[in-house]
Amino acid sequence: MSANDTDQQTAGGDDEPILSVEAVDSGYGDVQVLDDLTLSLADGEIACLVGPNGAGKSTVLKTVFGLLTPWEGQVTFAGRDIGGMAPEDIVREGVGYVPQTENVFGSLTIEENLKMGGVARSDDLEPVLDQLYDRFPLLTEKRNAKASTLSGGQRQVLAFARALVMEPEVLLIDEPSAGLAPNTADEVFEDVQAVNDLGTAILMVEQNARKGLSISDYGYVLDQGTVAYEDEADGLLDNPEVSRLYLGG
Repeated sequence: MSANDTDQQTAGGDDEPILSVEAVDSGYGDVQVLDDLTLSLADGEIACLVGPNGAGKSTVLKTVFGLLTPWEGQVTFAGRDIGGMAPEDIVREGVGYVPQTENVFGSLTIEENLKMGGVARSDDLEPVLDQLYDRFPLLTEKRNAKASTLSGGQRQVLAFARALVMEPEVLLIDEPSAGLAPNTADEVFEDVQAVNDLGTAILMVEQNARKGLSISDYGYVLDQGTVAYEDEADGLLDNPEVSRLYLGG
């Protein structure tokens, strides 16, 4: 479905969005990347952003997370305006972020990485760490190992877990499969679904558009900084025009 259709849907159907980006312009310096971009994320769902390189997908996440300030428009989380807030304040609001690169501290152990993820918490971290160790047994096995010794897929698991220490309602994930072998990428996608099963809504950018959409509830195709198409994920996968233009036929 084109974003220009008059009966444009909200992500997740009639659900009230937990995260909303409304008519946002954003970019770097004087270079505009996002142009009147509007999208939303329903509570508890996975929404996937796909599209060609340079379409502005990662810029969306950076703008939501406060790494970039919207030039125009509004970013709201749980009904509160968070556009332009500092990232550390957005984390406290309940939004986590897993960047594509440099998402773990290689010189620190797994345990130390997790504790770094909870520096903004004033309560006891042990209960939430225990839950994460239970959910991701790999971390238990390697809790005293340096993060630099982990494989690419293992680092992604640690990055997810570290972001979850703050128990966010929304997690922003940038290119979770980037640079991974296909079998490792499949495992990471399973971990994305596992994070979602914990009750965390996910807004994800993914280079492997078909795989990303296959684990998502809703999808957006970005092109030249705006939404070209949006629909339920299955609808985008079944859309012949989207397939021809953006999914490799």
